[in-house]
Formats: sequence, structure tokens, C-alpha cells
Amino acid sequence: MLKYFSRAVGTAVRYSTVTASSARALPLTRQALCSPSSATTRPFTRSLWMMNSNGASSGYRSKLLTSKGLNPSVSCGCEGLHTEGDKAFGDFLSDEIKEEKKIQKSTALPKMSGGWDILMNGTEVKLNRTISGEKVTVTFNVNNSIPPNFEEEPDQGQQKSAENEPEIVSTPNFVVEVTKQAAKHSLVFDCHYPEDEASRGEGEEESDIFAIREVSFQPEGDGDWKETSYTLNTDSLDWALYDHLMDFLADRGVDNTFADELMELSSAVEHQEYIKFLEDLSGFVKCS
Repeated sequence: MLKYFSRAVGTAVRYSTVTASSARALPLTRQALCSPSSATTRPFTRSLWMMNSNGASSGYRSKLLTSKGLNPSVSCGCEGLHTEGDKAFGDFLSDEIKEEKKIQKSTALPKMSGGWDILMNGTEVKLNRTISGEKVTVTFNVNNSIPPNFEEEPDQGQQKSAENEPEIVSTPNFVVEVTKQAAKHSLVFDCHYPEDEASRGEGEEESDIFAIREVSFQPEGDGDWKETSYTLNTDSLDWALYDHLMDFLADRGVDNTFADELMELSSAVEHQEYIKFLEDLSGFVKCS
């Protein structure tokens, strides 16, 4: 059900109260991050998109826009435009890529326990598992999976140290599809990481770190979510029924441990894709 995820993302957008302008400025729906032990994290170093309080980045941007490099300063076989601003941009990207690779823990993706097979298709990840004749498929996409961070800015004159910078954790919406051999339809769960559970600190009472947003029966093997199929929204659902649905998923390996490992996997995939994007952007700017 590859296209189920698009519905999950669309639903997340409707529920999100975060403005689009902050989506990448301070890398779907969470204001606070999970505890550092819950997933692979990395220091918040995406200075390319940051607007700090002292105006350094805005000044840098202004410098690029007002540079005298509107006329080509370098010629190459691509016959593209090359300016002094492009050169400064390319140098910045080279430094940014080096810093991101320094904090990348491993180029190999973390494994999922429980016998899940991992299939990659760009930013989309599909996890498959067969248990007692049932097929369980989990699909998520790392695009727009970094929650915004609204930490207070440091006082004037104070500089944020790298150790105190917030850590980046990818918390994507994910779709769980359960297919039985004798059934004509698959049971599909639209799941997400809610803000209140994501912000739970260490030592607090343990609870589910993910939640079910919607449940629906969908035709097996059909990539489109049928709007004519009844969809159960859990916002006003009886808690006894909701608990049974969560237990149903847990019995098939989709529990807190799975959700924790999914965040770790998603964070690693997102970081890889971010570095690859910077490298592609650098090559495009430098025409190499």
C-alpha cells in the first residue's frame, strides 16, 4: 500500500499547528523531542537554514544578494552562470558537508529487531514481516519528519555551545497494514508520534510513544486509499476499543520497542538523505 503514506502525511498537515515557515528552519507535528536514549540523535548543526538572533546568517544572505557577482566570473563547459556568490555558496556547502559527516555515527543503517525486512525507495522506507501466515507492512517517509524546536534563544552576549544544542530526531507518521491470507481486505492503521508522549522525560510513567490516528479496511494490493471505505477516527473512540487496537498491533510486533527503533532508523535515513541533498546541491552550484 505504497500510497497509504501520502494520506498519513496529509492528515498530519491538517492536525499540525506549526507554520510551514518553521518546517526546515529548525528541524510534522512535535514541539519537543524524545529523550536522548530513545533514538539515534545528532547535534543541531544545520546552520544553512538557521536564522540566529545576532543576525549573522541574515547578514551573510544579504552579502550574497548584494555581491557584485551577477556577471559570470568563471567559465566552464556547462555554460552555466558562475558568480562570486556561487563560489561563496559552494565553499559554505563544502564546510557544511564536512561537519555533517563528522557527526554521522555510521554510514550503515541501524537494524530493526523482530525479523523485519527493510526496503528503501529514496526517502520512503517499507518494513515487512510475516508472522503465522499474516503479512505486516509498515511504511513511512522521512520527508518533513523533523519536528520544529522552539527553545528559547540565548541571552544577548551568550553563545550556544555545541554540547547544549538541541538534538535532531526524525519522528515520521507511519502506516501499518495487516493482511490475512483468507481476507479480501487489509486492516490499515494510520499512526503518528504525538507531542505529549514525545516530550515525556526519563523517569516519568511509561506510556505508548506512538498513537493510532485512523483505522480502515482497504482492498489488498490497492495502492490508493479508498475514501468510500469507512474510516474510524480515534479522537472520540472508546478507550477500551482503542486499547484493544493497540494490543492488536503489539501482538504483531508494532509496540514501543518497535516505535523506538523506527525513530532511530528514520533519523539515520533522514541524515543520510540530508547529506546527499547537500552534496547534490554543492555539485549543482559548482556545476561539477
